[in-house]
Amino acid sequence: MLKNIPHCISPDLLKILMEMGHGDEIVIADGNFPAASHAKNLIRLDGLHVPEILEAILTLMPLDTYADSSVFYMMHGAEISAPPIWREYGEILQITKNQTVIPAKLERFQFYEQAKEAYAIIATSEQALYANIILKKGVIT
Repeated sequence: MLKNIPHCISPDLLKILMEMGHGDEIVIADGNFPAASHAKNLIRLDGLHVPEILEAILTLMPLDTYADSSVFYMMHGAEISAPPIWREYGEILQITKNQTVIPAKLERFQFYEQAKEAYAIIATSEQALYANIILKKGVIT
């Protein structure tokens, strides 16, 4: 056992987070996302939901402060430009990062292409629509 590791961070996810370098990206995917077909490294966290995983990862991993965007949301169109779960993500980002983080919004197919290049994809059981999020790893300063 280790101290201060959030319970939803599996050994496989902890290893991936340690392997990632500055600028590498990780996707936390909802239950509808084609994670297995898009992932270079697939982490399954079935039974868990994106907000709890997002909060846990942000306690361990810095976001990239040198990039224009370090957080990316998937959107489908104007009719779904701000799904309710994004409000929850905003609160988590504000609390855990103690700074204003302005996520970039990517159209669904742009998001898929960026996700294919991510270091890893976490598959969850999240049922909220458009709950997919990409995080870009920063440096420890």
